[in-house]
Amino acid sequence: MYSRSSEPVRFERDCAVVMVPQGDEVTLPAGSVGYITQGLGGSYTVFVEGNLFRVAGRDADAIGKEPPPPLELPEGADDEAVEQMVWRQLRTCFDPEIPINVVDLGLVYEASVQPHPERPGERKVEVRMTLTAPACGMGDILVADVRDKLEMIPTVAEADVELVFDPPWNRSMMSEAARLETGMF
Repeated sequence: MYSRSSEPVRFERDCAVVMVPQGDEVTLPAGSVGYITQGLGGSYTVFVEGNLFRVAGRDADAIGKEPPPPLELPEGADDEAVEQMVWRQLRTCFDPEIPINVVDLGLVYEASVQPHPERPGERKVEVRMTLTAPACGMGDILVADVRDKLEMIPTVAEADVELVFDPPWNRSMMSEAARLETGMF
């Protein structure tokens, strides 16, 4: 996982991280040293003592990076504006091992925005997505990342992310750019 282009990093404070691909939550102590192997979508994959860990964007300061700025919508934004932001946010969700977002990978089958049934003026987002393989160890991490990032959108009170396997994913679901990047023509 380490390469000459990996950026050295030292944890400046204790930091909750997720092991990749196991999905276990652990805390890396201040002073831990490693390398950033991927920094996409506001989160970071770091290689420390032979293991990969995912650092959430909100904890970027632990490795000397800036957390992403809060999301903003124009005053009175309609459902269409929120849906556009939903798709932009989905494109910030990456498998920690693959440098392609979940939309371009073809993992998101549907995303819809509707008024929240119990919270007037707020919205609920429903997403149906899949994984590249049913046994993918990153499933829970990807679902949580999608949910967390969608719930950062102003007026979105809840994101319901359903993991489905029908239809099964195949590489034809990838965008052309993703197929070119991975060599999967």
